[in-house]
Amino acid sequence: MESLTKASWIFLALIHVMPALVLFAPSLTGRLYQTAPTGEIGLLIVHRGALFLAVVAACIFAILDPSVRRPLSCIVEISVIGFLFVYLRGGMPEGALRTIALVDLVALAPLAFVTFRAWTD
Repeated sequence: MESLTKASWIFLALIHVMPALVLFAPSLTGRLYQTAPTGEIGLLIVHRGALFLAVVAACIFAILDPSVRRPLSCIVEISVIGFLFVYLRGGMPEGALRTIALVDLVALAPLAFVTFRAWTD
């Protein structure tokens, strides 16, 4: 069961890698979000990359140290569920945001699994 738990954490880390890369390669904002990396919105999107890097780090720490999985599962939940909530509230727009929402929907299953394991082990 531990192997499946670690695989789920790896999956959760991997889905956050691409948006985290925006921090190091701001030009990705055009491809991922259809916006320029400059100006106020662009700077916020690049900063968002730093926040996603923190989510990736949280997932990696959870893989390495099971004792930290409870709080780290909460961090990933805030990221995934928070975006889905905002996306729904925003009227579920087409485009890049829909792709992000679909990925986050897929992430709900492994997220539920790691959360259950974190709080029941």
